[in-house]
Amino acid sequence: MSMPAMPESSANFMEEITIPGRTIFGDSAVIARSYKQHLAQQIDEERNAPSFDCQFPLKRRTIAREVSVSGVGTFEGSSRQTLTLSPSNKPGWWIRRMDQPEQLDTLVDISNLWTSAQNLVLRSGSPRNYLRMVEHIAALKAGLGVDDLILKVNSGDPPLFDDSSLPLVKAVEEAGIVEKEEQATFVTVKEPVAFGGNRGDYLLFLPAKPNQRGLRIDCAISWNTIIGNQRVVFDVDHETFKYASFARTNATHKQYLLALTVGKLFAATRNWGYNKRNILIHGVSKYYCPPRFPVGEKYLEPVWHRSCLDLLAALALTGTDRFAGTVLSYRAGHTLDCDAIRSLYRNDLIVKIS
Repeated sequence: MSMPAMPESSANFMEEITIPGRTIFGDSAVIARSYKQHLAQQIDEERNAPSFDCQFPLKRRTIAREVSVSGVGTFEGSSRQTLTLSPSNKPGWWIRRMDQPEQLDTLVDISNLWTSAQNLVLRSGSPRNYLRMVEHIAALKAGLGVDDLILKVNSGDPPLFDDSSLPLVKAVEEAGIVEKEEQATFVTVKEPVAFGGNRGDYLLFLPAKPNQRGLRIDCAISWNTIIGNQRVVFDVDHETFKYASFARTNATHKQYLLALTVGKLFAATRNWGYNKRNILIHGVSKYYCPPRFPVGEKYLEPVWHRSCLDLLAALALTGTDRFAGTVLSYRAGHTLDCDAIRSLYRNDLIVKIS
């Protein structure tokens, strides 16, 4: 199979790529059908860079000083949780449970993913040495081009913010990003590869061209609610990620009501810190709290959250490396994202860019 040419614009992108690539798992016919639906869907917002060059410096980066952010607990809403971001001399992002000094730090890497059923949970060593809802934190690794960091926490429950992950982005900016002596390392896929789910969802990974270090995302969602069809195409850079970090996670009105009623019977949802300020609640014909990111008649908050705070989090699970190339996502979610990343490594489809 020949490798599709890397597009210079979204128009060329749709014309040049005529096949979804080799299917690693999922139904090839369903993926092909979803792929066509994806490309036929209107692009609602496009934020492309002038070229596919990396939008971040090519040296490894960390932050200049330690900085902390606090908020209500995501899963223990009655508590106050603090996340501290610290500079690091060792490659990669590391989770340090300060309440478990006997445990080693956990590398933010696909090999340490415990579950992706509802949110990403990373763990290593003791079963107690975990951090939940990692995606909205780890996404900063790919979205801001910060390679090396230590995340200090006092529990497995991260703080929750009304402004989604924007307070974390502002904390990094306040701390200052600094370059190190070492060159950043990049990986891409060896060939175009596709992964399919069981509800018409798919992911397509396209290799970086020679000398390319940038990452382009083409993400589309399709809901049978007021959200409807939404699609964004963008090259990952600091400003676009900061822009998107304001997008909250979303829940249907039915899910929200169930969490407030029947959910009180279950430990996983009994003490959620979610409310109508920090999540976007939607129904078939209306939003139940003010939506964000108005473009035309749509509010693109769901697709920006999906593309930058969910998908980029999975792409950040490449350990000490940055991912380069192009990724298409249609109706996908956490589980397909993480199963795909794991499968790339398991099938030896990831290659270092020299």
